[in-house]
Amino acid sequence: MDDLIRSVSTDQTEILKWILKLYVPDGRFEADSTYSKGGFYKDIPPPRLRFDLNPQSEDVIQADCRNLPIEDESISSLMFDPPFLATTGKSLESDEGNIINRRFTVCRSEAELQELYRDAVREAQRVLKPGGIFVFKCQDKVSSGKQYWMHCFAYELAMKNGFEAEDLFVLVAKSRLVANWQRNQKHARKFCSFFWVFRKKKTAQLHQK
Repeated sequence: MDDLIRSVSTDQTEILKWILKLYVPDGRFEADSTYSKGGFYKDIPPPRLRFDLNPQSEDVIQADCRNLPIEDESISSLMFDPPFLATTGKSLESDEGNIINRRFTVCRSEAELQELYRDAVREAQRVLKPGGIFVFKCQDKVSSGKQYWMHCFAYELAMKNGFEAEDLFVLVAKSRLVANWQRNQKHARKFCSFFWVFRKKKTAQLHQK
């Protein structure tokens, strides 16, 4: 069954196509609050509204995912692919430092990263219409020897802010960059990320912690 929609894939575009087919009737996300260079949209239509803190092209509006220039309850779907790393120090400053950290946007601490997620979820709740779809990409990780189950954290945030879970897709990486300091393992190396599909409840309670 080649047309079977599965919960697991090694192809990000395939997962996005499945999400659109099941949950976004017009086949196009209405907005993306962390658009970056639009890498998601090579083989699917780009969203009508494209936002990023540091726009990479003229068709992207400068805006923070925590404070979008969108009216309350005015859009039907929102894509959110936030940073997932938190660190400070030489790994961000030196050319000889950690290439993985320097490749992505990084928060200064886990507390700062989690607060970013909280604020962004509350903002998604504000701008989405009742019944609107919120897609949240996240990734579990190990930091300083501690496990961070971010897909669980994202779920809890969404439940506290007036969403219900519709689906969960798992993107399995075929390979991962590994820095030298990460080879002394104490936990399994993470080879997957998650696409939560949340729906805003029609009687949602607003802005809970």
